[in-house]
Amino acid sequence: MITSQDIFTISNAKQFEKIALKVFRYQHENNSVYREFCELLKVEKGRVKSLQQIPFLPIQFFKSREVVSNSDSIQETFTSSGTTGMITSKHLITDVTLYEDSYRNAFSEFYGNIEDYVVLALLPSYLERSGSSLIYMVKDLIELSNNSNSGFYLNNYDELISKLIELDSLGQNVLLIGVTYALLDLIEKRKFELKNTIIMETGGMKGKRKEIIREELQELLCNGFGVSSIHSEYGMTELLSQAYSLGNGIFECPNWMNILIRDTEDPLTYVPVGKTGGINVIDLANINSCSFIATQDLGKKYPNNSFEVLGRFDNSDIRGCNLMVL
Repeated sequence: MITSQDIFTISNAKQFEKIALKVFRYQHENNSVYREFCELLKVEKGRVKSLQQIPFLPIQFFKSREVVSNSDSIQETFTSSGTTGMITSKHLITDVTLYEDSYRNAFSEFYGNIEDYVVLALLPSYLERSGSSLIYMVKDLIELSNNSNSGFYLNNYDELISKLIELDSLGQNVLLIGVTYALLDLIEKRKFELKNTIIMETGGMKGKRKEIIREELQELLCNGFGVSSIHSEYGMTELLSQAYSLGNGIFECPNWMNILIRDTEDPLTYVPVGKTGGINVIDLANINSCSFIATQDLGKKYPNNSFEVLGRFDNSDIRGCNLMVL
């Protein structure tokens, strides 16, 4: 049995592959949805000897099936956001401490001690619904910061503006994590010159604004907040881990997460480093659901294992591998 200790102490690629193959075998045996998918692809468990041979479950399965790898009781159900009438994804969590360990360890790896920061959250779309894994994470980070200035903001922009200016001028390290459209709303109200604040956008206009290309967005936010770079978080309902970009839209994974880039026309083959394709994610924190997810995002990977997200597939379904997704 793989433990959280096995997952969160991974330190090199060889160790990662060894644990990932163990997780694959465990999920093939214990996750009926994933096993059925593997059988439809005629993939035999015993023949899988490398990461590239592991089947990646299309992310839409989280909309139509219960993707779980054990029979423990459900502690949390994380749901995706969606417009009225849209079928949303459900990630059934049987051990929420795996999620907490994942984002706490990753934050520490990328940013250091959470108690060194005031955490301000501008996440209106997420706050206004239940079941958001992002809200769960940020609420915990706010509490762990152990600072009375940390907190959520909904539509009280003037209050947030005053707080940001006050804390930044005092030399306090601040992390402002916000949904993209709300950050743009904020800088339309006030232009900043922040010296001690990290701006982290968590993606998406949520139908509130027209989508714009990343370079334009980064320039607008850098100018509006008076900072040299914009940080980003790459996460989703179906994953218990996040990758982070410390600027320029280049993401890095924590040691228990990895990215493979598949061919857009043939989802069972992979493209060379530097070429654009569909993003497959290995998230070993997903041990109790499915650790091998074919997303609907397009991206490219670089030689140092960092990656870039370039957009989404045009059509709503990933081409190929859509067996059972009904």
